[in-house]
Amino acid sequence: MFRSQYTRIQTSDSDEMYHNEPFYLLEDRMGMTVTSGSVTLKKDEKNLIGISIGGGAPLCPCLYVVQVSESGPVSSDGTLQCGDELTAVNGDTVKGKSKVEVAKMIKCVKGEVTLSYNKLHADPKQGKSLDIILKKVKHRVVENMSSATADALGLSRAILCNDTLVKKLEELERNEFVYKGLAEHTKLVLRGYFELCHVYRTFGDVFASIGVREPQARASEAFTKFGESHRNMERHGIKFLKTVKPMLTDLGTYLNKAVPDTKLTIKKYADVKFEYLSYCLKVKEMDDEEYTYQALQEPLYRVETGNYEYRLILRCRQDARVRFSKLRSDVLVKLELLDQKHVQDMVFQMNRLLSSLSHYNNQCYEIMKDTNVFPIELDLPQTTFQYSADTLPQTSYHDEDDEDEEDDEPLVVAEEALPDPVPKQKDDDDLLLPGFSSKVTDDLAGLNLLGN
Repeated sequence: MFRSQYTRIQTSDSDEMYHNEPFYLLEDRMGMTVTSGSVTLKKDEKNLIGISIGGGAPLCPCLYVVQVSESGPVSSDGTLQCGDELTAVNGDTVKGKSKVEVAKMIKCVKGEVTLSYNKLHADPKQGKSLDIILKKVKHRVVENMSSATADALGLSRAILCNDTLVKKLEELERNEFVYKGLAEHTKLVLRGYFELCHVYRTFGDVFASIGVREPQARASEAFTKFGESHRNMERHGIKFLKTVKPMLTDLGTYLNKAVPDTKLTIKKYADVKFEYLSYCLKVKEMDDEEYTYQALQEPLYRVETGNYEYRLILRCRQDARVRFSKLRSDVLVKLELLDQKHVQDMVFQMNRLLSSLSHYNNQCYEIMKDTNVFPIELDLPQTTFQYSADTLPQTSYHDEDDEDEEDDEPLVVAEEALPDPVPKQKDDDDLLLPGFSSKVTDDLAGLNLLGN
């Protein structure tokens, strides 16, 4: 009978046996490619190069860059990025070493250090999975929630600490509200002054027509002068409106162009911000997964095969952070310029409005001060207040005869008001119907039921 035989295969080569290193699974690069290279970096005054590393023995065969500091030598050089594998430090291989040992190797080198690396060529589109998209949606929803509400709903999220941009956005919304109120109030004020100018014009025409028809010379001159003063106030009012009207245009430019443009930039910034926070949350979840498997002392496939999925997310997070930082700086610059324009423009517009109002009121005061024509003497004919019956309104009135007849009516005699007498109890006869009680009483009186 045929029986299958199994032979134990050696799981380590001679070199690995020589270095006493464990055997690792084949690396699963997920379709990504790597290229080798080296870079020489000059350390800063703190003897650091500005990176944090992860992976390494005993769980991961690769030791890679996790994060790059913004102001460090690595960030200034721009060669190394998140997810790149470190292979050697000053020619000494880091294969089989832990991240703590590699960190000590880098720290022991003074001045300049040469790092050999395997550059990871990752496609950011490959890292933007459905999970990242759902996390973006969740961050967008949680953005308008309070922390207590989000915690009660069990929504995990990443937040930016000490985000000064939030206060800037609140100031922008408050300034927009102030500008809208100022624009609406200015429109109402200008409309009221326009109607006032129309009233001045009507007054001037009426008094001028009276002055033209007035036969007396002094009265005619007084009415004409008074009417002309109202016409002059109307002219000054039109000049005032033309001076203040550009204020509405400037306020409209701020509300309809500057603020929407800034909001569009903020919208783009918010989209990149949510994407960056989604990658941060994804990295945190993958870290927690690794810690969980380490606590259970169980192997994790992606870690044992080079942790390329994690390194891809690290690279995507770094790219998202670069875009986020760029848009954030653009938003801060626009908000700063908008705030400066708000301060300067608000002072200029209010100065223009108040100075124009003061100048217009002073002109009207001077005009009316010079137009002191009252009292006016008029020669009125005797027929001035005689009106025809057609022009008089129809009113109801009583003739004198009717009034005399009403006076002949006798007066009502007043009597003293006395308290009401105590009502007596009604007998049975009173309870009968009217006219029926007397008849019943007479009938009963004719009956002698008891005798004498």
